Amino acid sequence: MTDAQPKLILVGQVAGGFGVKGEVRVTAYTADPRALTAYGPLLRADGSPGLTLTATRATKDGLIGRASEIRTKEEADALRGLKLHVPRDRFPEPDEDEVYLADLIGVEARDPEGVVLGTVRAVQNFGADDMLEISPATGGPTWFLPFTKATTPELHLADGWLLAERPVEVGEREPD
Repeated sequence: MTDAQPKLILVGQVAGGFGVKGEVRVTAYTADPRALTAYGPLLRADGSPGLTLTATRATKDGLIGRASEIRTKEEADALRGLKLHVPRDRFPEPDEDEVYLADLIGVEARDPEGVVLGTVRAVQNFGADDMLEISPATGGPTWFLPFTKATTPELHLADGWLLAERPVEVGEREPD
């Protein structure tokens, strides 16, 4: 991602067509599924236009609606799996003690002595909690850090870094 391309936040995914008139099912990742309509054009991961929802109704896991780009059920079905994004700058600033996970990507992870351990490459969730995937500053394979108060007690996002307290590995002693 370049500075010219805005950070994108994943807000939903096309689940396929609905009915025979070209409506589309969208799984929403937002607290209010109808917010997807208010965001305006939803973008693909590369920033290009994806869908513009024009009329929607809520379901238990998202929306069913019309999109200006879709005229037939086949066109809706062809978009199944399309991830839908919104530029980060369309969202309000988070409250204190809250953070958009997208804002963590690209920040440095530093140890308590200020040594750069690496850079946050991605935020993953394998079912338990969010995990920061760190690209080591020294190269090599990425490693994971739980995104908790204990392991990331300080966030300095405006300055581009966070404090990373690596958990003690099984069989490893804590330093004296």
